[in-house]
Amino acid sequence: MTSGEAEVTVSEDEPTRTRLIGGPGILLVWLYGVMVVGAVSRSAYQIATEFDRAPLAYSLSAVAGLVYGFITYTLVRGGETARKAARVCCAAELAGVLIVGTWTMVEPSAFPDATVWSDFGMGYVFIPVLLPLSALYWLRKRAPHGDAA
Repeated sequence: MTSGEAEVTVSEDEPTRTRLIGGPGILLVWLYGVMVVGAVSRSAYQIATEFDRAPLAYSLSAVAGLVYGFITYTLVRGGETARKAARVCCAAELAGVLIVGTWTMVEPSAFPDATVWSDFGMGYVFIPVLLPLSALYWLRKRAPHGDAA
């Protein structure tokens, strides 16, 4: 085991899981948690009060919040299955940020109001584009030897 890893016994019937949140992984969980609160609360308010104004933008922000929530859950849960699920979700998140970010730059009229991922997350200090890159790096670094690809 490397420093920062801890074996967690789930139950007598289940094998142990390696935690993913040791060391810098704790910062990732914290940042993803903040993004969950920000994206979900903002989109819930906007969907409830002014959905007609920008339904695509508000819906995309809600989806971003759900993705952030799932990634947070998988990082906290730990284990190999959770690590793989987190990698897939982080890759999807990064693709979403790049697609929506490009879309908002090319055709700003499609988004009368900003999403979490607009302009590559500029409204969130570019955390939406930096976070999945950092998480993918961390998850790859934490992969068991021979599974870093």
